[in-house]
Amino acid sequence: MNSWNKGINWLLDWVLRDLKWLGFLLLYLIDSIFLTLATQQASHGNATNRTIGMMLIYSGLLLAFITWRYQKQLQQNNPRQFGRTPFTGKTVSQLIGFFILMLAIQYSWSLLIATHILPSPANQTAINSQVSQLPFWNLAYAILLAPVIEELIFRGIFLNYFFSKNTRLMNFLGIFISGIIFGFMHVSSFTPTLIMYSALGWVLGYSYLHFRDIRYDMTLHFLNNALSLI
Repeated sequence: MNSWNKGINWLLDWVLRDLKWLGFLLLYLIDSIFLTLATQQASHGNATNRTIGMMLIYSGLLLAFITWRYQKQLQQNNPRQFGRTPFTGKTVSQLIGFFILMLAIQYSWSLLIATHILPSPANQTAINSQVSQLPFWNLAYAILLAPVIEELIFRGIFLNYFFSKNTRLMNFLGIFISGIIFGFMHVSSFTPTLIMYSALGWVLGYSYLHFRDIRYDMTLHFLNNALSLI
């Protein structure tokens, strides 16, 4: 009976963690909807400004809430000792190495598209279209805000919710599954492009566990998005 109760409690706890994490994801998607609406209203100055203003207020509240929740998680359970890893010559050189790896993935992907082996991903095409309609805010969101929120959700909060034990198996599964989910957030079907986005997610996941400081991931994500868009 005790084992049965433990199993039920574990299942309920797992479902609750799922719902909480999906809630963070939903809050982020709502934020992106504000930007999409503002882009669609680009030709209507006042309407665009109002929507951008609402987005900025919502984004600020969302960022504060997710950051608070992430810090709260680490206070409650932090077996990997995530925190602040000082930027030194060694860590910066390692960060550059991770970025070069992400560049290699991006370059290989671009080469496959240029040679017509792979089609241009719909996600990137949609982003380019939005940038052309409302350049400043779409670029600012994709380069500055998205890397921070996505790293907190897909690496920080996700690993703490589902793969908090510091073992090789949990670390591998955490990196692999978070990368796949990250890929599906950008490509909603099983295509070769999904592997590319997932690979970028795997690099970011490994970087997070390597540096034990999510600021390094945010920096990598920022550099990657800036390169892709600019």
